[in-house]
Amino acid sequence: MEEHYTGDPQTNRQVDIFPLRLSTLLGFTSLPFYADPEKILEKLLKQLHDDRRLQAADPLNLAQKALPDHLAVQIKKILPRLKEGGAYAKFSHESKISPSEIEAALQEYLEKKSPKPWFNPFRGVNSHLVRGRPWLEDLQRFPSKTLKVEFLPPSPGVEAAELTEETLYTLFRTYGKLGDITPQPTGSKDLPRYATLNYGNVRDAIMAKNCMHGFTLPESEGGGKNGTVLKMVYEQRVKAHIWRDWIFNHPRIVIPIVGALLASLAVAVFDPIRTFFIKSHITHSFHLTENVVYKWLRSQLTRANEILTFKRHNSEDAGLSAVWEDRRGDIEQIQTWLMETAETFIVVQGPRGSGKKELVLDEALKGRRNTLLIDCKPIQEARGDSSTIFAAAREVGYRPVFSWMNTFSSLIDLAAQGTFGTKTGFSETLDTQLAKIWQNTSNALKELGLEGRKKDDKDSELGDDEYLEAHPEKRPVVVIDNFLHKSQESSVVYDKISEWAASLTTANVAHVIFLTNDVSFSKSLSKALPDRVFRQISLGDCSPEVAKRFVINHLNADADEATDKKQALPSQSRQDLDELGGCIDILGGRLTDLEFLARRIKTGETPNKAVHEIIDQSASEILKMYILDVDSTATTRHPWTPEQAWLLIKSLAATPSLRYNELLLSDTFKADGGESTLHALEQAELITIVSQNGRPHSIIPGKPVFRAAFRQLTEDRVLKARLDLMVLTQLIGIESKGIEKAESELSLLGGLPGQPAEVRARVRWLLAKMQKGQGAVEEYERDSAMLKEVLKKEY
Repeated sequence: MEEHYTGDPQTNRQVDIFPLRLSTLLGFTSLPFYADPEKILEKLLKQLHDDRRLQAADPLNLAQKALPDHLAVQIKKILPRLKEGGAYAKFSHESKISPSEIEAALQEYLEKKSPKPWFNPFRGVNSHLVRGRPWLEDLQRFPSKTLKVEFLPPSPGVEAAELTEETLYTLFRTYGKLGDITPQPTGSKDLPRYATLNYGNVRDAIMAKNCMHGFTLPESEGGGKNGTVLKMVYEQRVKAHIWRDWIFNHPRIVIPIVGALLASLAVAVFDPIRTFFIKSHITHSFHLTENVVYKWLRSQLTRANEILTFKRHNSEDAGLSAVWEDRRGDIEQIQTWLMETAETFIVVQGPRGSGKKELVLDEALKGRRNTLLIDCKPIQEARGDSSTIFAAAREVGYRPVFSWMNTFSSLIDLAAQGTFGTKTGFSETLDTQLAKIWQNTSNALKELGLEGRKKDDKDSELGDDEYLEAHPEKRPVVVIDNFLHKSQESSVVYDKISEWAASLTTANVAHVIFLTNDVSFSKSLSKALPDRVFRQISLGDCSPEVAKRFVINHLNADADEATDKKQALPSQSRQDLDELGGCIDILGGRLTDLEFLARRIKTGETPNKAVHEIIDQSASEILKMYILDVDSTATTRHPWTPEQAWLLIKSLAATPSLRYNELLLSDTFKADGGESTLHALEQAELITIVSQNGRPHSIIPGKPVFRAAFRQLTEDRVLKARLDLMVLTQLIGIESKGIEKAESELSLLGGLPGQPAEVRARVRWLLAKMQKGQGAVEEYERDSAMLKEVLKKEY
């Protein structure tokens, strides 16, 4: 028997017997407590080999089992290669058998009866003869499917041959299926020359590398004149920055995906938080006034009458009690509607200062839980999308709110459009942001409506929607105040609110009550509910009797309860209150004006003096807001002119009401869109347009006190002369334009040859129109001259 030793490469064979994933563990340079992973594995293998009970699990025993009994081969030494999942087996054999015959016989045996490793019972053991000179290293180089084959000379100073693809295929195909063979680029100057082999299986690459490393290819097999030594190394797949490069190279895919992930994260994380805060805002869970201790302390302080704030609050309640008694029918009507199932809106309309908000919140909804008040005024007056979103979120308690994200995402979208030519869709419009806020509010309202539901209720089998429909008293109430405030500037906010309110009513989630000053509210609300009839309550001014009781109750409510009960009340002790009846006739029944009157009387002023002060203040406000601060050229600021406002003031000072259509026929309003101007002045509260049978009927002052203010303004001779002169100047200009137009047409007709008889009637009409216009101009000029004399003589 011939025996061979370690240095002889012809008597080694490579066997794959270890789990390949061990290379992952060996990739750690150190473990906790400074442990070496390779030494730990070697110690474990030694324990498996020495313990008879565990020898079946010893991978080294597979090398012995892989040899058939009839083959005269004896294993001398096994060198495990843990990171490559195999081992070198040194063997001795009889001299009459060549190593190639042993390799062929062994492979034939393994194909028929291959032992299975315990860690993978579906894969057998493979074995090949080592033809090269293996390099047993412990570097941080780990197996891969790609091998780099370098062509080296057998000795220094000798040139190596570059092997062809056919030669490489012949040498390495025996170890496994080759995917591709890539030679070194022709223009490359890298030395030594090389080629790249791609195997389909990493174990095939391991077998080829360990069996062929250091193999010298003779000239007869294509190795060149002096032969060529093959050096084998694993070629790791370049993965540096692969994900980063892909992300930056595909922004059209990545940016929408990132946006979707962020949106999903916001929905999953922030939406439940926002819904919680909205519910807390509606139920006042974190409000100090709803705290039990605060309520007890407040009741004790009120009873002791020690805090003036509470006394003033009682004064206001006492003053309004007379108004609520007069409007008891409206209060009960709203309460009745809230107990019914009707998929429509409740609208409370009335001029500013008529007590709409107090009527609904303090009386109709008194003691009712789950009431949400939304004031449209701060939302509409917000400037910019971010401010609008923040204002809307604050009204419903929606937090956290990232209003700045809308601007940030818009900038990203703009940058992407400039870079790639198309929008990414990452930014969201104001409509989308508002829709999210209203949707979260709807979810919170629905949860509050179902909060008191129990499993043992008699209608527990009903679904959530059916339950809310069957129990209208359980639904929350949404009160939308200042609806259509400054709607002429933008209607986006009101359109979204009305659409959201329509979804609440049609889905039976909540009752919705609109409070508005605008008499044309039905145009906006009908867009959201086109097939519904709204339930409407119109609030006007108080009657003189109710107004007088309101003022008297205000005065009497501040009487000190600690004084002698026999002492007369202020309304009984003051002699000047006899003037109150005449003052209320002048002031009217507007609650804000009546409250202002009562406060001035309480300071010691007589009713007549207080009313005159109110009239003076109203006259100054009218002059400033509607005449002096209006620039006729700046049409974008005010849609009316000072001449139009003054014509209304002078006319309403002389008569209680004006005919709507007659006013539109006047030259002042006929020239510049009269109807839109009148509606703008109504929105500005200078006038009120009274409708009858669904059409505009007449025009009255916007507030009762304005009538007296109008008279006071017209009694100022200098002011009246100045403003009348402005009106006359405008009328002269209008008539002059008409005359010029007639003159140009007459000039055109005069140029016709022969003066045809057909145009004579037209000429006579034009001449009559010119005569009438000239007469009007002369009359206006005479009146203007008189007014100029007034301005010259008086201050």
